[in-house]
Parts: sequence; C-alpha cells; structure tokens
Amino acid sequence: MDHVTEQHPTVKCLVWDLDNTLWRGTLLEGDEVEIPPAIRDVVVELDSRGILQSVASRNDHTHAWERLEKLGLAEYFVLPRIGWGAKSASVRAVAEELNFALSAVAFIDDQPTERAEVEFHLPDVRCYPAEDALSLPTRPEFSPAVVTHDARRRREMYQAGFRREAERSEHSGTDEEFLRSLSLELRVEHAGDEEITRVEELTLRTSQMNATGVHYSDQDLRSLIADERHEVLVASLTDRFGPHGAIGVILLERRPDAHHIKLLATSCRVVSFGVGAALLRWLTDEAARAGTALTAAFRRTERNRMMEVAYRFAGFEDAPGRPDPAEDGVQTLLLKPSRQSAPPHLKVLAPRLFSPGRELIEWGAADG
Repeated sequence: MDHVTEQHPTVKCLVWDLDNTLWRGTLLEGDEVEIPPAIRDVVVELDSRGILQSVASRNDHTHAWERLEKLGLAEYFVLPRIGWGAKSASVRAVAEELNFALSAVAFIDDQPTERAEVEFHLPDVRCYPAEDALSLPTRPEFSPAVVTHDARRRREMYQAGFRREAERSEHSGTDEEFLRSLSLELRVEHAGDEEITRVEELTLRTSQMNATGVHYSDQDLRSLIADERHEVLVASLTDRFGPHGAIGVILLERRPDAHHIKLLATSCRVVSFGVGAALLRWLTDEAARAGTALTAAFRRTERNRMMEVAYRFAGFEDAPGRPDPAEDGVQTLLLKPSRQSAPPHLKVLAPRLFSPGRELIEWGAADG
C-alpha cells in the first residue's frame, strides 16, 4: 500500500494489534508476552508527538488489559477494543468515538488477512505490517510539522475528557451543579512563542465560535505581539479531571476611545462551560475599569450565529456608521461597559489589560 502524504493527512491515531505486533508472542497460547524496548520507544515517541494510540485485538479483554498494565504501557492507549469482533469494526468504533476522519487513522497488524479485512471495509485507513513498526516515527505521516505544548499532552486531555463525560452522564443534579463540581479554572495569558502555533490553529479551525472568520497567520500574530497597541491573549481551561488545553484566543487593540476586540474565538468543545460568555464579561469589566468603551469586530458567516448571539446577549449593539470598508463585511459592535463579576462556576486568572506587568490576578478576588 502506498502511504503518500499528499493524499493523506497526518495520522492522528494509530490502532495497534497486540499479538506479534505490539508484543512478541500470543497471549491465548500461554506465551509470556513481552514488548521489545524498541517498540516501547515507538509508542512513547508517537505519544510525545500528539498522536493518539489505541488497540484492536482478538483477545480476552481482562487478560490482555492486565498484561498491558503489567508491562507499563496501558496508559498510552485510549478506547481499546479487545474482544472477538472484526478488526474493521473496532477501528471504525475508535475513529467514531474520537470524532476523527478515517483518513486520519492508521492500523498495524502482523496478519495480512486482518490488514486486508480493514482495507476492504475502511479503504481510507492506512494499514501497516508489524515489521514496519520501528520505521513509523521516521515516516512523514507520523511527523507533524509542529508539536505544540497541547499536542504533547493530547492523550492526557482526551483521557480527562472521557472521565469528565462519564461523570456528566451519571450526574443527577442540574447542569449548574455539575459545572460547579468541576473546579473549572480559566487562565488568560499573553501569547508567547510556545502558544503562537496553537493560537494560529484556533483562528483557522474555529468557525462556529469565531467572531469574524478571519485567519491570522503566524507572521500576523507575531506582528501584533510586537505592537504595543495590541494584546494577543490565549485562554486555557483546566478542571479536576485534567487540562482542556488552549481553548480561546483574543486579539485586542487599544484605540483612543475604546478597547477594540479584533477577534474573539473559542473552541466549540467548551461552549457548555460558558467560556465565551466569561471572556466577554472579563473584557467588559476590564474596559469599565479603564473607563473606555468596548467595541468588537463581527462578520456574519454561515456558521458563527452562536458567536453573534453571545455578543448580543452580552449587550453589544450595532455601532453608528457603516461596516469598516477595509475589512469586507466586518461591522463594529459597541458596548458601554459596566463592572462585572466572575461567573460562580469559574475561577478566572487574567492579567490587567495594557499594563506593564503580566502577572495573573484572580478576577474579583482583590476588589469589589
């Protein structure tokens, strides 16, 4: 099979067979299976690049998983499918639960018949023979161009998400009570070199919660960071289950009479936590503290109706005048700010806007 990267995106999840692929030997035949150090190194290396890994194996689940735990590798595998069904069904189930396109999933197995079965039913999945395992980290499809801080802990974030959703499904109280139980902490920080790639990615991929639909390149963002009239801020979220990673970006411009939000974008996966509304409330409070108006750029797209609702709900109205002719279709929204308080379910740590220091202060902790 030809693994041409022009035809396939970077692999986001590799699904391993166990017997004579991940480990040497056949568990059901009583072999004392072991994982060669070189294979272990492959697993750890792919994990460090943000590539998720799972298992599709015909074995007794309890026995096989206990063996993985004993070998010290169980924590590296998400959503394992260990049982007696078809491998293609297992691979499909992993992709669907991760919400990944099949073209972003790969499968490795020592048996040609198993690879053929997966290729027949899932032609977009890339299949590799077990003897190729050691070469995987050298292949372009397993080598992301940039590995961000969030990518390095992607598995941790997904595992935290699985635990969070499991508890949500079992929670018998109200949504507000569940949110309060999470110990959510929202951090708003100035973007640096480490965050630029993630910020660029958020402006590119976030469409439903992107106020303008504009993509800012790496060069654009670095230019704004270097300009003292602008703030480039990245928001991250954690809770008692673990990190959500970088989930929002704010591009803010200081104008003579206003703080102007050039872009506000948040990840759709944190909508239910009220992060977008919290960021708008914090920006409103900062503008009120500074005694300036708060304006925002908004351009209606096919997908960002939710963002418009968020602005309107926060009190933004159409500003007098026509849309800015320099930015096609972009209108300016205006808010006369008043002091705000942090949402009761969120601890918010953020800097003072356009101040010399970058120290994070808990919103509402030191003032009324």
